[in-house]
Amino acid sequence: MRTVSFVLALAAGIAAGNMSSENAAAQKQRELQSPGAFSSIADRATRSKALFLEAAKVITDPRCMNCHPAGDHPLQGDDHHIHQPAAFRGEANNGGPGLKCATCHSFRNFTLSVGEASYQSIPGHPRWALAPLEMAWEGKSVGDICRQIKDPTRNGGRSLALLHEHFAKDDLVAWAWSPGAGRMPAPGTQEQLGTLIQAWIETGAECP
Repeated sequence: MRTVSFVLALAAGIAAGNMSSENAAAQKQRELQSPGAFSSIADRATRSKALFLEAAKVITDPRCMNCHPAGDHPLQGDDHHIHQPAAFRGEANNGGPGLKCATCHSFRNFTLSVGEASYQSIPGHPRWALAPLEMAWEGKSVGDICRQIKDPTRNGGRSLALLHEHFAKDDLVAWAWSPGAGRMPAPGTQEQLGTLIQAWIETGAECP
């Protein structure tokens, strides 16, 4: 009996250790390294690519990716499922006739009181809408996204300086770190993202 108990305890300890390692790895993924962490990369272009890959932890996070779909529907959740109830892009990227995004999404997050709901809050912002199709990131590699956001014909006409300002200062982008109850915030902070993007620009804005 003691042998069985010991084996069970050992197995539980191993499982707990594995779980702890998995949690630590997941937490590491939620963090953002500073540009200084890449200073040992001597080659400027290689360092620039590494900086963008770090920033891409945010860019490819569900909080950002769900608003940059390639189709006509917003995405939801960490699994990027189609928005429920049914919602459509519309001509202005803010919903179809009679069902604008603002019908359900107000100027701020709204926490629901129903504990059994499939989601705990409805996100909100005064400019809540999908990114235009030319800014769609869904299904693209990090390198493709990088080349896209550098292209003024596909990034809303932004120069690299304006692109930095968008990532570092835009209050709709900031929502990703305050997404409402039931949603995991994007990795790091908006300030950290802005610092990484600036360092990426200063090293030549190279794409992976």
